[in-house]
Amino acid sequence: MSQHPDINSSIDANHLTDDQTSLDANAVIDKEAMPDDSKHIRIVNTFMKRRTHMNKNAELALTAPEFAHYLVNNSFGDGNLDGIDDLRALFADLPNGSDAPLTLEIGFGLGDSFIEMAAAEPSRNFVGVEVHEPGIGKCAYMAGTQNLSNIKIINGDAIQLLKQLPENHIDRIQLYFPDPWQKKRHYKRRFVSAERMAIVTRSLKQGGWFHTATDWEHYAFWMVEVLDGFAGLSNQAGAGNFTDRPDFRPMTKFERRGLERGHGVWDLIYLKD
Repeated sequence: MSQHPDINSSIDANHLTDDQTSLDANAVIDKEAMPDDSKHIRIVNTFMKRRTHMNKNAELALTAPEFAHYLVNNSFGDGNLDGIDDLRALFADLPNGSDAPLTLEIGFGLGDSFIEMAAAEPSRNFVGVEVHEPGIGKCAYMAGTQNLSNIKIINGDAIQLLKQLPENHIDRIQLYFPDPWQKKRHYKRRFVSAERMAIVTRSLKQGGWFHTATDWEHYAFWMVEVLDGFAGLSNQAGAGNFTDRPDFRPMTKFERRGLERGHGVWDLIYLKD
């Protein structure tokens, strides 16, 4: 789960601090930026991949063999997703098996809340996709020290990953505190868009859900407008409404600090029709 150190503070997306982990991981083509005869395609990322300080535990988890089974692909590499086309198969030889309920979290940041959720629901399988190596390492380290058997971690582009997966594959997809890209010229970088939600929804099972949360009010209402207008998804709380924070989504220290300062947090859960 990616979080902002100071909730609702104004942040230039090009100058983020080390505490702000990489968020949702995907890229799209900016068609408006392409002249008809252009030979160059401009890629619009919804995340910024940054190399920040990695502590010894995170580095250990990325290199020591006892943590390797948590890492699906090369977590020090470039996020190569070749051959990752079935998330359920990753758990075939583990206690839950491949038929257990499956949650995919996009951009888990440093992994604290992701690990807490997996520990709280041991009969559910969890896959996290992230591009931030220190976060990947920390998440794997926490999973290993708690001896969790229901977690797998993928380094790479979430949208590319979703494109490779079968239809009706995942029970829950969660996106917590994605980069709000608050400047108007950056709105096209926001994860929640009709184009990306078509890719997300395709991978969800019927009756499965997409759960997102944000601490940016403008982005919250942006998401309501996009998602309420998206065919194939229904707002669990009713059109135009937000849902109360569900008990299964842990409250982080950043969220708690923001609430103490009077800042808002908005949750949305949409079910696939």
